[in-house]
Amino acid sequence: MKTDGIDQPKGFVDGNWSAAAGTGRGRTSPWVALVVILVVAGAGWFGWKTWYVPKHEVKAPAAIMVSTAVVQQGDVPLEVNANGNVTALQTVEVRPQISSTVQSVHIKEGQTVKPGDLLFSLDTRMDEANMARARAQLLRDQADLADARRTLSRSQELLERNFISRSAVDTAQAKVDGFEATIRADQAAIEASRVAISYGSIRATIGGRTGVINVFPGSLVTPTTATSMVTVAQISPIAVTFTLPERQLAALREALRVGPVKVTALPNDGSKTPVVGRITFVDNTVDPQYGSIRIKAQFDNEEQRLWPGTYANVNAVVQTLQGALTVPPQAVVTGPEGRFVYTVQPDSTVARVPVKVIATTAAAAVIEGVEPGARVVTEGTQNLRPGSRIREGKAGGASAASATAGNGGH
Repeated sequence: MKTDGIDQPKGFVDGNWSAAAGTGRGRTSPWVALVVILVVAGAGWFGWKTWYVPKHEVKAPAAIMVSTAVVQQGDVPLEVNANGNVTALQTVEVRPQISSTVQSVHIKEGQTVKPGDLLFSLDTRMDEANMARARAQLLRDQADLADARRTLSRSQELLERNFISRSAVDTAQAKVDGFEATIRADQAAIEASRVAISYGSIRATIGGRTGVINVFPGSLVTPTTATSMVTVAQISPIAVTFTLPERQLAALREALRVGPVKVTALPNDGSKTPVVGRITFVDNTVDPQYGSIRIKAQFDNEEQRLWPGTYANVNAVVQTLQGALTVPPQAVVTGPEGRFVYTVQPDSTVARVPVKVIATTAAAAVIEGVEPGARVVTEGTQNLRPGSRIREGKAGGASAASATAGNGGH
């Protein structure tokens, strides 16, 4: 395009560029500019975040508060606990041996008697009369015997002179033998009457405490009476019967072979002081239904704290483990893979150590798999994992384990 002889570029009209001439070529799209702006802004934010914003340090997990105890080594007595039934060592139901009437009652209910003490007197007048008759019969038969012996002596003299036959002497001898037998029968009758009279005096055969008296003077008693006259129970010494699982029979027999096995019983009298006795009987048969065996222990019971028919908590030492390792029972954890303990490492972390539990008492668990002197976690195990960092607090249970190992358990 020419203007006043000067060539003008395309799109320039009267000193201005023509908009139509540049359509689609020289103009920048607003979307491209927006993308460029966003990219620049993002790069700036990332750089600011990376190099200028303060970084937050990752804190280590906080130490877990736990209680620990030291693995102890020593002799541990294994004790068994059972509920025992107190029974009288001997119980006698007093009954008459003859039918008679009670003449006198010489005791009171609840009285303590000794062997030989007179309890009851029965009416024995009939037996005394029978004895008097037997004695009179004896005197008569003795007189007849004396006469028969004199007759025999004369017959023997006459036989020597051939005045009588031999049969007459034999007849005289037979009379003498008959009267001698009669006298022996009379003596037996007298002895029977004496025994019958002795039955009229009923005496205690054992020492003990009397129960309820069921007869009074004038009461008719017979040997077949359903109710006894009185019951005498020996309560000093006294017995406590209890049962133990059959798996403990071998250890109990071994302990009895070594010496007497001590038993303590806590009577149901409110006192915390137990009484001490010893095992005196092990049944010869294990109950197949319950898998238990019956045991009997004897106690002096001088203070009469144990009473027949009551219950008592029995504790017996059936075995002593020599040089055993013990920890508080709560230190042993049971997991899917078995039992284990958490041991404390030098860097205040814990490690899971599998253990084998030999026995468990109220104060300690006897285990294998750890070294004596190691520290194990007793409280707070539910929050631990292998490698967890711990902070030790008050060692709950350590004193219990120490007492168990050092003092023999209890």
